[in-house]
Amino acid sequence: MRLQRWFKDSGMTLFSALCVATLSGFSPTAWAMTEGAEGLNLTTASVGYIAVGVFIIAYLLVMAEEVLHLRKSKPVLVAAGLIWGMIGFVYTQNGMSEVAEAAFKHNLLEYAELLLFLLVAMTYINAMEERNLFDAIRGWLVGRGFSLRTVFWLTGFMAFFISPVADNLTTALLMCAVVMKVGAGQRKFITLACINIVVAANAGGAFSPFGDITTLMVWQKGLVHFGDFFHLFIPALINFVLPAAIMSIFIPSFVPEPEKEQIYTKTGAKRIVALFLMTIATAVCAHSFLGMPPVLGMMTGLGFLQFFGFYLRKTFERSLERERAKAELRQDLHRLKELGSVVPFDVFNRISRAEWDTLLFFYGVVLCVGGLGFMGYLSLVSEAMYSHWDATYANVAIGVLSSIIDNIPVMFAVLTMNPDMALGQWLLVTLTAGVGGSLLSIGSAAGVALMGQARGIYTFGAHLRWSPVIALGYVVSIWVHMWLNSAMF
Repeated sequence: MRLQRWFKDSGMTLFSALCVATLSGFSPTAWAMTEGAEGLNLTTASVGYIAVGVFIIAYLLVMAEEVLHLRKSKPVLVAAGLIWGMIGFVYTQNGMSEVAEAAFKHNLLEYAELLLFLLVAMTYINAMEERNLFDAIRGWLVGRGFSLRTVFWLTGFMAFFISPVADNLTTALLMCAVVMKVGAGQRKFITLACINIVVAANAGGAFSPFGDITTLMVWQKGLVHFGDFFHLFIPALINFVLPAAIMSIFIPSFVPEPEKEQIYTKTGAKRIVALFLMTIATAVCAHSFLGMPPVLGMMTGLGFLQFFGFYLRKTFERSLERERAKAELRQDLHRLKELGSVVPFDVFNRISRAEWDTLLFFYGVVLCVGGLGFMGYLSLVSEAMYSHWDATYANVAIGVLSSIIDNIPVMFAVLTMNPDMALGQWLLVTLTAGVGGSLLSIGSAAGVALMGQARGIYTFGAHLRWSPVIALGYVVSIWVHMWLNSAMF
């Protein structure tokens, strides 16, 4: 109902039109269309209402993923096929099939660039995980004997600073593993620490082109240059620190017994991190200095990793013998046993472990939203929000909406609308879409993942109780951005 009121208040009649079309049995007269500058306006046609209905049903299934245990990619893949199938049918009937084909290829190209970019980033993160880099960080934190309050702040800050490079999902899962290990039996601490990690990971991803899919989309679109994202650093930091400072008051100052857990990184772990940083630099240079899509630099970086993987395989036996000699010298039986199960590095195995459900979900979203935009619906939404409202209010509402609906389709819709906004407003919508998902536990991949990892402790209701505190950080971060970066508006 809140979504329906939101659309209604902004002048939209999308949902009511859909209901009318449903009750009227999709009258044949509703197939009437008018030809616009780029194609046919299908917003008042039955095919348009059906397409909107298909998308709504698909997204309701996505939102019920935790209940139905149905992977989120499945409904949007089918919805994308149905929507573009209907578009193709109508355009063929009107002798304009080549127009629909060109539009589909345009959307597919946008997806392909992002797919390859994300695939390389995921491959590097998986390679670091395979080299035990993240386990080593967790082992270091667990064995230091920090108080619960110190762990609360450490995991928050690490989530904030790791997520701009790694994705917020991987970062949140790593930090949650630390929290669960250190705070075993301390339910209140685990709940607050998980909320803090979700907020920090989402905030950290908002000031980096690599921190979140939405920031990557904005950067690849060329609307915000690489260096401009860092103007959001202080607003994003405040978005995390302000709620954390309030929640930390309720963390007990208990110091748990440290657990000694010796974790060794595998050969080449640090060099893979260096290669990843080199890959990012290559992507930035390709975009900033050569005017090429960032994906060119990322795919070149994948070549770096493949060459290094070849080197690791060639030197595998020699490095294994060296590690065995060190373990025997220390009489470390556990390490010797661990070395017995080590296998050569395989980059294609790392590629296969990419989050394919997310990548395919992204395909479905891009094609669904692109199809609805091609029909003319996004022009209506853009007209309602960015013409009838002040751009600031519209961008703040986008952030709130992203806590209910995944921020990927929300941001892609805004980019497809492409409203005429100043740089400060594009940075604002980037910030709000990134951190708005923290308002609810279901508003981001990090929150959904942690509900599974800390099942029964970190829940939707537990997060909701602290939503007013998170909302305070959301509002203050927006105000700080508008104050600090006022020259950009």
